[in-house]
Amino acid sequence: MHITLNDQQMALNGTITIAQLFDHLKINKLGIAIAINQIIIAREDWNHHYINHQDKILLFQAIAGG
Repeated sequence: MHITLNDQQMALNGTITIAQLFDHLKINKLGIAIAINQIIIAREDWNHHYINHQDKILLFQAIAGG
């Protein structure tokens, strides 16, 4: 399966959830937001939302501002 993650092509073996993708990439989930195909996915859905072939995924790091 192939996806695009932050404008980088990536191959994955099999179907995985968003949470499993973070674990696979060793990404700290704290302060991260994710959009798949331009739709924000709520954090409570990460354990059961599956990534599909050719999904376009964007990761956003939350930053403080004022």
